[in-house]
Formats: sequence, C-alpha cells, structure tokens
Amino acid sequence: MSSLVTRLEEIEQDSPIALLRRRKLVGEKMLWAYINLDKGCHVAMHSHENEQIGFVISGRVLFRLGEEGSPGYREVIVEGGSVVHLPSNLPHGVDVLEDAVILDVLSPPGPMGVDKQGGR
Repeated sequence: MSSLVTRLEEIEQDSPIALLRRRKLVGEKMLWAYINLDKGCHVAMHSHENEQIGFVISGRVLFRLGEEGSPGYREVIVEGGSVVHLPSNLPHGVDVLEDAVILDVLSPPGPMGVDKQGGR
C-alpha cells in the first residue's frame, strides 16, 4: 500500500442514505470518514465488529446506545467538540438534531452502519 496526500474535496463523496454525505478513505487497518449530516437524518440502530471513534466537529446529534429496552440502553445528545467511543458490537443509532459534521475512524475497516441501512 502506498501513502496518500490529498485535499478533502478531492476524495470522492457518496450519499448512502438521505441527508448524509460522506468522504472516506479505506486503509489496510482502519477506515476514516468525513461525514456531513443534515438535520433530520436518521441512522438506524445497528452494530458491527469494528471499533469506532467519532469526533463531532459541529452540530448536535442524538446517539442511541445499547440494546433498546435493556437496562444499559441510553440516549445522549452530543454536540460539536465531543468524542464518542463505540466498542465493537455495541448497538447504536443516530438522529441529527441540527446540521452536523462528524469525523469517524473504524478499525478494522469494513462496512459502516449506513452502508447496511440502504435507502438510496
């Protein structure tokens, strides 16, 4: 694998679900994604083997964490400047309360939750 230096706007953008635009780079051992989410975007509950760290650069999002109906389930409003760590296989979903930008890193690389959600 070779190194890469590029500008963000030169990375191909996709839109796997409504109200979400994403630019991502997939490496050998991690996936990096710069995500723009519009108010009203809904990322359905899902889980994956990848460990995930998300940095909310701006905006406000509601994270739904854990198995709905279980004692460990919680909902947390996360604002710009906050970091979220999602361990492997933790069920989670997101509702966007105001336009947001999130930087996600997943390891190992693989499909993101929105890739499984479909809808476009």
